[in-house]
This record gives sequence, C-alpha cells and structure tokens, in this order.
Amino acid sequence: MIRKLAPYTKGYRIWIILGVLCSAGEAVLELLLPKAMSQIVDVGIANGDKEYILAMGLKMILMALASLVMGVGAAALAARAGMGFGANVRAAEYAQVQRFSFANIEHFSTASLITRLTNDVSSVQMTLMMGMRMLVRAPVMLITALVMALTIGLQLSQVFLVVLPLILVAIVIRYVGPFFTALQKSTDDLNLVVQEDLNAIRVVKSFVREDREQEKFAQRSDTLRDTAERAYSFVVLFAPLVTLIMGGTIMAIMWLGGHYVVGGSMLSGDLIAFFTYASEILMSLMMVAMVMMVLTRSIACGKRIVEVLEEQPEITDSAADPALIVENGDVDFDHVYFKYHKDSDAWNLEDVCLHIDSGMTVGILGGTGSAKSTLVSLIPRLYEATEGVVSVGGHDVREYTMEALRQGCAMVLQKNTLFSGTIRENLRWGREDATNAEMEEACRMAC
Repeated sequence: MIRKLAPYTKGYRIWIILGVLCSAGEAVLELLLPKAMSQIVDVGIANGDKEYILAMGLKMILMALASLVMGVGAAALAARAGMGFGANVRAAEYAQVQRFSFANIEHFSTASLITRLTNDVSSVQMTLMMGMRMLVRAPVMLITALVMALTIGLQLSQVFLVVLPLILVAIVIRYVGPFFTALQKSTDDLNLVVQEDLNAIRVVKSFVREDREQEKFAQRSDTLRDTAERAYSFVVLFAPLVTLIMGGTIMAIMWLGGHYVVGGSMLSGDLIAFFTYASEILMSLMMVAMVMMVLTRSIACGKRIVEVLEEQPEITDSAADPALIVENGDVDFDHVYFKYHKDSDAWNLEDVCLHIDSGMTVGILGGTGSAKSTLVSLIPRLYEATEGVVSVGGHDVREYTMEALRQGCAMVLQKNTLFSGTIRENLRWGREDATNAEMEEACRMAC
C-alpha cells in the first residue's frame, strides 16, 4: 500500500527529507541536555565552579534553542508535505472517478467514493504528518536514550525490563486493523442513508415517511457506534496501561538508584540524568504505540484509496482507428443483450433488434423497471452492451472516442441536477460561449 501511494509525494519529497532531518536533530539535541545537567551537578556544583556552571548553562540554552528551531521546522515541513500529499491523492482519486463508467461507480457506491475522497485521504495524510515527526523522533530518542542510560548505569538499566509489556502492546495494536476497515465501511453505510434521504427529500415528505427515515438513520448510526466501540475497545486500555508501566518503572529507578547513590556506586547527577533518559525512553515507546494506532487505521484507509486508484474503467477508447465525428443520427441495435451484473441469471435487455433513422421521433413505452433508460444509455456508451452491437451513424459505438460519441449524442437523464454555480453557468455546460439569446431560446425549447 505504501509503495502504491509513494508516487503521490512527488513535489514534496524534499520537504519530507528536511522534516525527517529536523525531527532527528531535535531528538538528539534534547537527549544531550540531561548529560550536560549531570555534569553541572557532578562537576560544577560539587566543586563550586561557577564559571563551569555558567558555561554549561549557556551551552544548554543554545542546545535548547537549536532544538526548538528544529522542532518548529519539523512541524512546519511535516504540515506542508502532508497537506501536499493529501492534495495529490485527492486529485488523482477525483480524476480516476471522472474516468469511471456508471458500472464502476455502482461497484463502489457514491457514498463510499465520497468517504474515500475525504475521510480516508485525511487519515492517510495525518499519518504522514505524524510519521515524519514521531516515527523518526521516537526511534532516535529510544535508541540514543537507551545507549546513554546504559553508559551511566548498567545495573540500574535492568529496570527497563518492566517496559517490555509496552512494546508487546504496540505490536498487538497492529492486529486491530480489520476493526478499522469495518469502521470505514459503517461510515460508508451512514453516508449512503444521508445521501438517499437528501436526494429524495421531496418524496419522503410527500409520503410522510420521515419517521421511517429517522429509524433507518438511527440503525446505521448505532451500527457505526458499535463498530467504533469495538475498534477502540483495545485502544482505550492503552493510556492507563502506559501510566501503570511508567509509574512502576519510575518507582524502580527511584528505589534502586537511591540505594546506589547512598552506597556511593552512583553520583547524584548521574541518577538525575538516568531518570531523565528513562522518561525519554518511556515517552518514545508511548509515541511508537500511538503511531501504531494511527497507522493501523490509515492502512485500512490507504487500501480503500488504492482500490479506487487501481479500479480499471470498464469503458475506454479502445478502437485503433477511431471515428471522430458522428456523421448522422441513425441508431441500430443488432441482437443486443445487456445485464448489469455479469453473474446475474436474468437479462435486463434480451435480443433487441432496432433501427431508427436520423430525424425520426420514437417513443419507448414500458412500466417502471422495464429497462427503458437502460436501452437509451447504451447509445452514448454510459453502459457497454454485454452482447451484440449498438451502432450510431453506421459505426459501432466502440469505434468512436467517447468524447466524439457523446458530443454527437445529447442525452437528458431522468434525474435533473444543478451544479454549484449560477444558472447561467449550468446552461453553458453544453457550450461555454453560448450567448444570452441562445440560452433564452434553449430555455424556451425546454419549456
């Protein structure tokens, strides 16, 4: 999944590299501060050397300022790279959806595509931003702090055995991924109910079905809530578990370290530095586990995004020498069969043979669901005939480019839609340079 989304970091890779370097630099500088503090205690204060204390204090201030600058830079670079990556993925997904046929859209559903373009992309985008900081900062701090702690006191370092369960927690979190996949699916289902209700609000009110729609929404909402509770049931135990482990580790350090200081085998400054490094190690492990939680959900979202990007449009320009102009309006159906799902037992259209001369007016009658709209949709290739040939102007519709065919076949769908913008902009969808007089004439013709 990562390999398939990596190309969409193009244009922002330099920011990612710089952000990673800033995060690593910030972590290293922060970890040098406790060592400097221990030297102030063990050397400067122990010997009463004010000049040494001031010199080391100034050094610590400079390191802290440098760490602050790198931290701010890492955050800014992560935000820039994350937002840019998200914009690239959304643009690629949107462009892919524009190439989909009606069959492709029905495969995902409109509600699911909306979720994949918004919620899923936001999740992956946030993971990149967090990963540039935490996935770099946490390992650097963990390894460096562990090495520094070992150099200070090898015996006292045994207390880190207490934090091993925390590592296991971070590993186990990886296996809650299917719950987050189900969570996104429940979000799709809830969006679908909202979409249907808003699209058919006039029908709902006309038949006084508000109670039924509210009940249906409540059912999907409850399902989403239950799925979210299952997905996060393990995650919510993480914070108290971390607090317990951190508390136990700190108690062990205080108890054992105090004995070593009293016994003279360890200096007070070293104990302070060791305590700081232990806190950094615990915080690093906590950050790793937090990133694992976010990463688990983003992997589920990333797979859904990749599904859209890798979906092959069912209708494409496939003719080697395409016809670029629809010369006349003759329409022919030659033993045409069609069904919406390939594994369906019944045909929606079966052995249709039809010829319509250019200029003729033909009425197609039938009850609701008798495939009248389906028949007409085959002419501009909104759907592809399963068997047989549909011809326009003496050419198989597959011999045209889709742009040429659909410029020559005007189709007004049963469901009318006004796009965002003015009425004038909507009228000019057919021709951008239409004059006011031409638009008024079109309105009159359409009654």
